Amino acid sequence: MNELSINIHIAGRVYPLTVDSNEETNLRTAGKLIQDKLLQYSTQFNLRDQQDALAMFAIEVANENLALKRQLEEGSKETDKELDKINQLLKHIQL
Repeated sequence: MNELSINIHIAGRVYPLTVDSNEETNLRTAGKLIQDKLLQYSTQFNLRDQQDALAMFAIEVANENLALKRQLEEGSKETDKELDKINQLLKHIQL
């Protein structure tokens, strides 16, 4: 495990982080995504306060997270149903 010290810039602040080298790219990409979204919200809604843009982005991310969890749960339930069907069919096969 190789740790790195990096700085992530969000909303005019610098956040120093110590991360595993294999996480660096994802964290830098996440920081850029956040910055891009904040700029988008600030421009689109003429926001002067970065806190408002951060709150809007937090709501967006939370909503996407909940939707993905719901999809995962639904997919898991569907997979369980299909596995039950397969198990029922296999019970009737005698070797």
